[in-house]
Amino acid sequence: MRSQRRMCSSACRNRPPANCFEKGSDLNSVDRPYPRLPPGWATTTIGGIAETCLGKKSDYGNVAERCTISSVGRENVRWGRVEIDDAATIEIPLGEREFFHLKPNDLLICKIGDIGRCAIWPNSTGYMAHRDDLHRVRPYDGIDVRYLRYFMEHMSLSGELDLYATGSRVRYLAQRQLRSLRLQLPPYPEQRRIAAALEDHMAHLDAGDAAMARVSERVELLTKRILLEAVPMPTPSHWDSVTVAEAGQVHVGRARHPSRHNGPHMRPYLRVANVYEDRIDTSDLMEMNFPPQDFERYRLEDKDILLNEGQSPEYLGRPAMYRGIPADVAFTNSLLRFRAKPGVLPEWALLVFRRHLHAGRFRCEARGTTTLTHLTATRLNRVDFPRPPLAEQELIVADVRKKLDFIQRLAPTIATAKMRAAELRGSLMTEAFAGRLVSQDSTDEPISVVLERIRAERAMRHRVGQTLRGRNRQTYQEEALF
Repeated sequence: MRSQRRMCSSACRNRPPANCFEKGSDLNSVDRPYPRLPPGWATTTIGGIAETCLGKKSDYGNVAERCTISSVGRENVRWGRVEIDDAATIEIPLGEREFFHLKPNDLLICKIGDIGRCAIWPNSTGYMAHRDDLHRVRPYDGIDVRYLRYFMEHMSLSGELDLYATGSRVRYLAQRQLRSLRLQLPPYPEQRRIAAALEDHMAHLDAGDAAMARVSERVELLTKRILLEAVPMPTPSHWDSVTVAEAGQVHVGRARHPSRHNGPHMRPYLRVANVYEDRIDTSDLMEMNFPPQDFERYRLEDKDILLNEGQSPEYLGRPAMYRGIPADVAFTNSLLRFRAKPGVLPEWALLVFRRHLHAGRFRCEARGTTTLTHLTATRLNRVDFPRPPLAEQELIVADVRKKLDFIQRLAPTIATAKMRAAELRGSLMTEAFAGRLVSQDSTDEPISVVLERIRAERAMRHRVGQTLRGRNRQTYQEEALF
């Protein structure tokens, strides 16, 4: 096959590789009703208005002529922008180089991961290709690529794009499904007006999101500063410097096992998914069979401190205080329990552990992989534990609580602002693709005229392609005779 391809005439050297397209109809595989369309609009599919193809992965096969090219993948594509600072290189056959060359206004869409995340390829003088975790959509004349870019974001925000994803373990958007995506298409001038209006509105929303992100970051930095200043290192000379083992008792929770999923003594328990920093989420408790003697061993008491035993490095040792609600609850071995000894306030212990979390002290004791680490009871026991006099512990705890309560009042405001921004973004998209965001002009050429022109051009290309393939086969046969 490769020898045949090399012997073909130059007319077929830049034909698309067979594996970059997936067989399938442009008809929509997800049937759903649409509202009445505004005048001049039409319903079509992505495959009916654009050329689409999957990207290329490295080809190290037995090809005589190969070339090394720069390429972008899904990790380079963010909503609305492409980051090329860490573009990778791949090897492909020389004859496929031109086909995978990205051109200005190509739309790149993520096939896996955040399915549908997309960005328009900017004007660039350098060569760049796309890898096989990206779709390339190249609209025909009369289609504004910005309109398609916002349409994909609308489908993602509304959840409709999930209906097109396939795969049981890893969800992905296949070429067939991408080409079958139905959309309501307005006349070309109206496409441009809608895209311009969305760009303007989204720019304001993006600026608001960036401002909220900066506020959230400052709240986190201020929280960290308050905790580090409250428990300074090195400690004041009149404080005792002890270990966690000297300040309290550390125990590991009960291991889960299939044999304990059912039994006569079912009890609720806390696991790592329930314990956040200074907060325990009891909305999703699981149960396990605890015989009476085991339950007393693992039963939580008011003001016990729970720490994450197994977590990603940045959350290792994340602590929270159990405050007796709900009652009669145990804990599993994904958590460590600290119970303070006399001379140590439980609130002070929580403050010390939060300080260690933000200072990265628990990371020094971590064991495991880069994604999942463990803090064993033995390693926690030997971690340093500053212990001031009880009266001073009370004063520091009260002062820190007052400061943290003040800045935490911003959290609901930030969360509400983010929620409203997301709702407004979705509403703008909905109005735009229903034809209610911008004014309509009766003098605009109906999109049906453009779609008919696209169909005619595609039919002509198909006939020309058949003719070229026939000539190439004849050329090969003539060359093979000699």
